[in-house]
Amino acid sequence: MTESLTVTDTKPKAHLPDAQIVTAVKHWTDRLFSFRVTRPQSLRFRSGEFVMIGLMGDTGKPLLRAYSIASPNWDEGLEFYSIKVPDGPLTSKLQHIKVGDEIILRPKPVGTLVHDALLPGKRIWFLATGTGLAPFASLMRDPETYEKYDQVIMMHTCREAAELEYGRQLVADLQNDELIGDMVAGKLRYYPTTTRKETAHMGRITDNLTSGKVFADLDLPQMNAAEDRAMVCGSLAFNVDVKAVLEGFGLREGANSDPQEYVVEKAFVGDGI
Repeated sequence: MTESLTVTDTKPKAHLPDAQIVTAVKHWTDRLFSFRVTRPQSLRFRSGEFVMIGLMGDTGKPLLRAYSIASPNWDEGLEFYSIKVPDGPLTSKLQHIKVGDEIILRPKPVGTLVHDALLPGKRIWFLATGTGLAPFASLMRDPETYEKYDQVIMMHTCREAAELEYGRQLVADLQNDELIGDMVAGKLRYYPTTTRKETAHMGRITDNLTSGKVFADLDLPQMNAAEDRAMVCGSLAFNVDVKAVLEGFGLREGANSDPQEYVVEKAFVGDGI
């Protein structure tokens, strides 16, 4: 596992349309990697939103996919967290990027995993599988999250412990963050679980919610519509299953135009990309 050095010299001249320059790459496992790119000066986004990024395809046309921005809106660069799909049209190429390479980035952020799409509440639950953690990596580093909520619970489920490392390291670093370390202390609760390899906490998010195990483990009351808000990001099947659980607790799905108790990101990039 290696991490490339951040570019420190003059920004290279871009050649691709809407190009940005890769400034860092880190491979977490043989299936997961993160990377940072330069940020267009004109780009403004709300933490939790996504943009279209990609490379030129074999046909000579841009090959683009939706990727949540993993960095917070105050960051001078942009961070992304991706799965590697050997035969994926985009990630089969994207996983080989190096510092100094160009990627295409369309600077038009959108998405539903934003604070504006939720009604005020006491607790916010971030529910993610795999690289669905990305928008919450942004939101967990945003001061607004801790200004709006008394408690922030990050539930993240992967197959094995190694796949949780990106999120584990991010949460650990937050405690010492100069900007929001004091805000995070006592508010952020991290609940990682695995489904295949044994770890301290096991099981799917849906099972840990419906059984009440996560509430008991974290000494929290059962989720309710008066106090709890939730954001969901995972595979289509995961989203459907979690929606049913949340609605069982009385929460209603919201949107930018109709804030309610929970929101789901429907443009999450999953397997096959």
